[in-house]
Amino acid sequence: VQLQASGGGLVQAGGSLRLSCVASGGTFSRLGMGWFRQAPGQNRELIAAISRNGGMTYYSDPVKGRFTISRDGAKKTVYLQMSSLKPEDTAVYSCAADPTVILTTPPSQHQYRYWGPGTLVTVSS
Repeated sequence: VQLQASGGGLVQAGGSLRLSCVASGGTFSRLGMGWFRQAPGQNRELIAAISRNGGMTYYSDPVKGRFTISRDGAKKTVYLQMSSLKPEDTAVYSCAADPTVILTTPPSQHQYRYWGPGTLVTVSS
């Protein structure tokens, strides 16, 4: 499975961005998907995840109510709609996938087998 994220850029605080992650080389409907981010000098953290059929989602506390994860099976794409962005949201955002991830508990990054290169999001104050 190959993943390619896009949509990052520079945005002012309070603005919005939508990230996309296209999956190829696998059966998209069998993949649980997640969005992670890593800010400079910090560990990578999970911020949102979605189940294989899209019926379950998870959000970390810092983004809950501001970010929305969704998926489109026809386009083999998972999205991260980010609103009310803050300077502390500045990070490299990466998507990840794994067929075994379920969302009965918040998944860890170690549960995701497939990773794509990140896309940089910079939020200016």
